Amino acid sequence: MRPSDKSSRKFLASIHDVSPRFADEVDRLLDQLVRHLGGPKLAMLVVPDHWDSAPIAEDRGFQSRLRGWADAGVEMFVHGWAHRDDSRHSGALDGFRARHMTAGEGEFLGLDHATALARMTAAKKLVEDVTGVAATGFIAPAWLYGAGALSALPQAGFAMAEDHMKVWNPQTGAVLARGPVITWASRSRARIASSLLFSALARHALKPMRDVRVAVHPGDAHVPSLVTSIDKCCAALLAGRRVARYADLAADHAATRDERAVISAS
Repeated sequence: MRPSDKSSRKFLASIHDVSPRFADEVDRLLDQLVRHLGGPKLAMLVVPDHWDSAPIAEDRGFQSRLRGWADAGVEMFVHGWAHRDDSRHSGALDGFRARHMTAGEGEFLGLDHATALARMTAAKKLVEDVTGVAATGFIAPAWLYGAGALSALPQAGFAMAEDHMKVWNPQTGAVLARGPVITWASRSRARIASSLLFSALARHALKPMRDVRVAVHPGDAHVPSLVTSIDKCCAALLAGRRVARYADLAADHAATRDERAVISAS
């Protein structure tokens, strides 16, 4: 491998559902990932009030921990407001996805523009006020976006968003990274088995890709087989890649765009 190859191939890691409700699990997952990453070079997806019963605004201890993580270099993403889907879905497909694929957590799948924008704006302000840093972007709970959420993203001021298959800039529409995110599920034996199978395949099948993303959830910390799978996946996919932040995706995209502009002008 040429020296430049590794620098262009990136490994990105994130911890989802960061909330006072899952403080212990977040600590365990952070310790696990840091062993692979060599430091807190990862993203945290913050839920301001998980299921309307774990408000960060009322937990000064957790606020202090969030500030500490941000000061250490952890990127902070807004991850919805409550992470709970209270919408009534008119379409059969969206209804199925909401009920059966996400356990009622696809908060932004059925929201209209105004409601999505209000929740995004409030969540962004809370996360930024608590951490003292600008939010890197927005990632919808369960990676599910309805039309209202997609149209609200630019107006809410987010410069980065992610779904299962890509990372993009909502302001310009530019795609910053492509490919499936590797994640695990712990809600049932069947979901555990299927996610173990997918991750085992993905850690080999995704090796040729330039950028790979790994996302872990609090429930993973309670399932030993998932913990082992996460370790194997990180070890396999970090080979030949550099640990990167999501901000690096935007910087690399801008650099590539500038290089192309210079070539076109010459």
